[in-house]
Amino acid sequence: MLEDSLLSLGGIEAGVELFYANHRLDTERRELSRDREPITVEPQVFDLLVFLIENRDRVVSKDDLIAGVWGGRIVSDSTLTSRINAARRAIGDSGERQALIRTYARKGIRFVGEVREGNTPAASKTAQPSNAPAAAAILAAAPAGPGAPVDPGDGAALRRLALQRDVITGFIVAHRGQILASADEHILARFTDLSDAVSAASDFQRELGARNAPLPESARLLFGVGIAIEGGGRSGSPEGDGARLAVRIAEAAGPGAVCVSGEVRARAAMPPDLWFTDTVAGKPADTAQPLRIYRVHSNAPAAVAGFTETGGRPSVAVLPLNNLSGDPQQDYFADGITEDIITALSKHRSLVVIARNSAFAFKDHGTDVRRVGVDLGADYVVEGSVRRIDQRVRITVQLVETDGGRHIWAERYDRSLDDIFEMQDEITAAVAARIEPEVGTAERLRTEKKPAQALHAWDFFRLGTKHFYRPTIDDNREAQRLFRRAIELNAELAEAYGFLSYAIVLSMVYFDVPPDPERLNEAVAIAKKGVELDDQDALIRFMYGRALLASRAYGHALSELEIALDLNPNLAVVYCGLGDSLAYEGKPRDAIPYFEKAIKLSPYDPQRWAFYSYRSLAHLFAHEFEPALEWAQKATRIPNCHYWAFSHRVAALGHLGRADDIRLAIAELMQRNPDFSCRFARERLFYLKDPAQIELYVEGLGKAGVRI
Repeated sequence: MLEDSLLSLGGIEAGVELFYANHRLDTERRELSRDREPITVEPQVFDLLVFLIENRDRVVSKDDLIAGVWGGRIVSDSTLTSRINAARRAIGDSGERQALIRTYARKGIRFVGEVREGNTPAASKTAQPSNAPAAAAILAAAPAGPGAPVDPGDGAALRRLALQRDVITGFIVAHRGQILASADEHILARFTDLSDAVSAASDFQRELGARNAPLPESARLLFGVGIAIEGGGRSGSPEGDGARLAVRIAEAAGPGAVCVSGEVRARAAMPPDLWFTDTVAGKPADTAQPLRIYRVHSNAPAAVAGFTETGGRPSVAVLPLNNLSGDPQQDYFADGITEDIITALSKHRSLVVIARNSAFAFKDHGTDVRRVGVDLGADYVVEGSVRRIDQRVRITVQLVETDGGRHIWAERYDRSLDDIFEMQDEITAAVAARIEPEVGTAERLRTEKKPAQALHAWDFFRLGTKHFYRPTIDDNREAQRLFRRAIELNAELAEAYGFLSYAIVLSMVYFDVPPDPERLNEAVAIAKKGVELDDQDALIRFMYGRALLASRAYGHALSELEIALDLNPNLAVVYCGLGDSLAYEGKPRDAIPYFEKAIKLSPYDPQRWAFYSYRSLAHLFAHEFEPALEWAQKATRIPNCHYWAFSHRVAALGHLGRADDIRLAIAELMQRNPDFSCRFARERLFYLKDPAQIELYVEGLGKAGVRI
């Protein structure tokens, strides 16, 4: 049984008493109490508490929890979060306080409260061996490796050192350690439990190893760690002063190593993933005899997969653009564009954009993007340069994947400075509009490479968008299935509701589902739910507007699209939606500038065929058949174009009377939709409220010879 497997991990067979607000957890009776008063908890919450307490020597990841508490079954993020919150409430903790159950960003969670086990034949993981008195440990960390010592004039190295010291002190505190000294480059800390000291050191050494891996070997700044018994051990032994001894061991340990004194090795009760193997000889300068020190080894993975604060969304860091003008006073111009790009990207709710202050810490240091990925937790980096000469400016921008440094996109913009603010706004809008779909494409490729058992709600959503942008019936069905799966796993994933709603609408406009009022109502309700979950997401507002338009609620649809535009003025599809809505409102000429804006903002958008196709329809409704034909032709050249663009081309050709071109156009239309007819067109243009527009369209098809 699950309970038996949990209890076997740490050998807890009776009660576990928590030294926090007089709580007691009795695993035999499956009871939790406070001051002897029983607390009612769900069985799953109880199992979660037991698992966390039994594994309190380490940070447990999301996958660990799913395997240990849920037996490997698929569990939604919202369910997991609710159970953790319930566990916190049951023991008087909270997500804000995190006094007992602490969350570690991008790592997982850990039970950090003090525990005493009672009525159990098995020893606690953190208990000292029965034949040894309790002892506190002193931990020392000293810089080592090719990058040590740090040159006081090397700003980049000093910044790396500061970041790494923050990592070390963070792990020390997380493992219940107390910082004693943190002067210069050394760190000294005290632990009341020996195994906590060893676990903390092993954890932060793995983290520092991951941070240093992308750097050239000459720039790697590692730490040697030494651990000794506080106050010394045997009289007359070289372990007379624990702090001094710990420093000496750290200096002898070498880069990335954790070494301990012989007394620590003899007295520490180690968790199963850590053990002592090698021995190395050290000779501290203040002792006459050699000292044998022992190296700690670990079979834990280099990185712990787990919860993230981003919910799976990709994170982007925009580094300050380099000023190549040769004039330091032009820094303000480069920094201003950088800040504007950060602000514009932040309006895309599908991205997590690193804060300005964090990104600007890398100004003028030429940092490797892989290093930025590690230090800032960024999946992608935007970088570039600004060169201003007289009244001309050249701006280059590129998007790079931090994992491996792969270039995804780059562009150069040459502009006049006649109106500096207008130029700055134009460049910012173009860059922000281009980056979001490029990151989306890269993320879909990443997700496709993941094993099925590793997929979470955001992954299913991303895979759904891949099928959403494809023009087939099967892809539309698969997109809906994946969006629904994402919602099952995370009922608060607002984006999945928006895309699901739009996919349902498109199934009636483009694919095999006949128009149905009930399904339209379902689409509107689903999109509305997405808006309720996140009313600041412009893309969800856009999709809600499209569902309303399909229901012929034009006034409400326009209102939602206008809100979307206010939320994100750089979202190209919103301009397309506004243009489309205006065209159906009988204002096709007013619609054209919106299509132009959409195309200018995102010339390589995954839905750009729609920008061209809907513009073609607007021209057609304005009786401008030549431009209607031109834009329909452009739409048909895009690989994922839907058959309606081919139909628009046929309708325009019918009104123009070009018999020679009509035969080929109809053949291509029928190749993509053999069931297409004038009757089919009438049925699928259900969202047009003006009968005259439908008649004009069908008239063009009839003139071209499309069957009734």
